[in-house]
Amino acid sequence: MIINTFVSIAALIVTLGILVTIHEFGHFWVARRCGVKVLRFSIGFGKAVKTWIGKDGVEYVIAPIPLGGYVKMLGQEDGTITDPSHVPEHERSQSFALKPLWQRSAIVAAGPIANFILAFFVFWVINLTYGLNGLAPVVHDVINDSPAQVSGLQPGDEILAVDGNSTTLWQQVTMELLARLGETGDINLTVQPEGSNIAETRVIQIQSWLSDAAAPNPMDALGIVQFDIPAVINQVLEGGRALASGLQPGDEIISADGVAVTGWTHWVRIVRESPELALDVVVQRQDQFLNLTITPEGTATESGVLIGTIGASVQETTIAEFLPAERQRTVEFSALSAIVPALNETWDKSLFVLDSIKKMVVGLISVKNINGPITIAQVAGETASYGLEVYLGFLAILSISLGVLNLLPIPILDGGHLLFYTIEAVFRRPVPARFQELGLQLGILIISGIMILAIYNDVSRLL
Repeated sequence: MIINTFVSIAALIVTLGILVTIHEFGHFWVARRCGVKVLRFSIGFGKAVKTWIGKDGVEYVIAPIPLGGYVKMLGQEDGTITDPSHVPEHERSQSFALKPLWQRSAIVAAGPIANFILAFFVFWVINLTYGLNGLAPVVHDVINDSPAQVSGLQPGDEILAVDGNSTTLWQQVTMELLARLGETGDINLTVQPEGSNIAETRVIQIQSWLSDAAAPNPMDALGIVQFDIPAVINQVLEGGRALASGLQPGDEIISADGVAVTGWTHWVRIVRESPELALDVVVQRQDQFLNLTITPEGTATESGVLIGTIGASVQETTIAEFLPAERQRTVEFSALSAIVPALNETWDKSLFVLDSIKKMVVGLISVKNINGPITIAQVAGETASYGLEVYLGFLAILSISLGVLNLLPIPILDGGHLLFYTIEAVFRRPVPARFQELGLQLGILIISGIMILAIYNDVSRLL
């Protein structure tokens, strides 16, 4: 537990450190190219841990709270509002406040743009180094009476497209379904049934789909089982019904009450739906097939629902061990061919984040999906433990989220400054200082509220 916490904290610091540094470097680099004098480049908030003056005269600061950073420029001494008369005459050509509107806009926009560039570069590296890896979107099983079964989806169907958007891997199907969260209407799946060369359409009706879900899982909601590991027993617990029935480690569940068991998820579903009901089970033990009678113990969940349990765990395995090669897909890229997929990935993820924010604002999906530093730390730690490829993917998505959020027209964010500059361009004069100050206070209030909500969500998930 202590080690996992340490890993999560370390992963959070590294992840946010990278994102904040890239973001602020975007501001810094463009400001220098526009001839603006940079006074301070700070990564993190709070009392400085390390400070030094660079050869370029800039004060570089590393602070302990990695939740942000800033670039302080001449002409920005009082935040967004600076009286040009406070800048010495000989330095006015280097003042941010006295630069042309297009240069100020470019400097402000450079931070979010740097985050998008980072995401593109990371996706390009992933494509070049690892290729595009995943599983063919072939349906393993469909839950009885689920929306997927009602639509006519069958085991063995390959999902070729969702709402007309081509899908070659399961993760692409998931992203397309997540884009429909909170909506009402039809999800159109283009599928190719097993053994057929003809594409067919399956229509799934949705109504305010998963609008209240804190951690939406579209596959579970639709009743689609992507794949299932073999139902091989790893361990039976003392005092459990599995041990009492004679089930042993290494046994593979073949059928229950005459129904073939397609995998571990299917077996768990059968057990959960059969509290205190005797199941006639066929298991394979080495080269023998044995008949056992297992009666799952009725156990009440926190919500009071009675489910069956037997006290057994599954034997761990890898996808490569049980899925045929034709179900596993890998696309390799050259340095050149990896560019377009990386651009598309960055663009699609940016639109997805923006659309999700819009849906939260209008109430189509739950604000419980807003994550704070605790959740980010946990996810960062988990992805880091899964390997570099998974962590890099998480880093790219988080960088896109940071870029999109900073472009929102909220005063105090980069998007808020760009909003003021847009008004200045239209009316050909700066927004009055009084309105900028009011906007700044409003922005602080909004961002503080979002942070409090995010931390509340984090703590709620832990309790």
